[in-house]
Amino acid sequence: MIGILSAFGAATSWTYACFIWRSQTQKYKSIDINLIKNIIAFLIFIPAFINLSLSSTTELKNIFILLISGIIGIGLGDTFYLKSLQTIGTRKTLSIETLSPLMAALSGEIFINENLTTKSWVGIIIVSISLFIILKKGSVFKWGNSPFSEKNNFKIFAFPFLSVLCAVLGGLFSRMVFLQSNLSPFLTTEIRLLGAIIFLISLKGFKINFFFKNIEKKQQKKFLLSILLGTNIGILLQQVVFKTLPIGLGWALLSTSPVISLFFAKNEEREITKKIIFFTCFLFFGLTLIIL
Repeated sequence: MIGILSAFGAATSWTYACFIWRSQTQKYKSIDINLIKNIIAFLIFIPAFINLSLSSTTELKNIFILLISGIIGIGLGDTFYLKSLQTIGTRKTLSIETLSPLMAALSGEIFINENLTTKSWVGIIIVSISLFIILKKGSVFKWGNSPFSEKNNFKIFAFPFLSVLCAVLGGLFSRMVFLQSNLSPFLTTEIRLLGAIIFLISLKGFKINFFFKNIEKKQQKKFLLSILLGTNIGILLQQVVFKTLPIGLGWALLSTSPVISLFFAKNEEREITKKIIFFTCFLFFGLTLIIL
């Protein structure tokens, strides 16, 4: 039950946060936003290192795996995610993220022997069909000032697909660590953030754009709230999910973001049609089959 509640909590926190982040992607580079939010989140959770132990080779190995998880899942994954928010918007990005249960379940079955039931596969098929229909309704989306158009769908969807791939790989590494260690979700969150920060700073040539000081005070408060919800609380709850649930099941629950995003979508992109609502709910039905 803790894992299920954590998954819905993480999905809600992440959904709200990414609406705030999208407003910043119109002004600043995705990699700069990702780096700053990770640094601030890391500083908030820095007391977690009090319980860090380096007394054995196994613990060092797990820490290394978590650093790699942070590089892939947060460093690369979140950067692709923010770029996707900039180009195609929040709800559509989150809809594509619904592919993560399929990828996570397959990776869990292949690499850590977490097998799927027939009912779970039926649920995944329903999710895939619903997602395909939602994405085919491209004409109802407003692209705003985005340089992308429906004529180059491959470029449009490259960012969210890469985001999904990186997020699932990062989650898989976290799950592997939890299966063989007693590290807390709190500490693993901080180690993953550290990995992401080291990677992004190196990628930037150790040049950090502290754009936060240039934002209006009202926007600063919103940005800090988004970091607390989407990065600190979101990743922490996500780690609880990876610790307590099989990765396929966990990602199925985390992928309820498209349904949650319907509460925010009217403020951002376009009118929500009955057809989109129906197939988004049908998608959620598929996720329910995976859970039960």
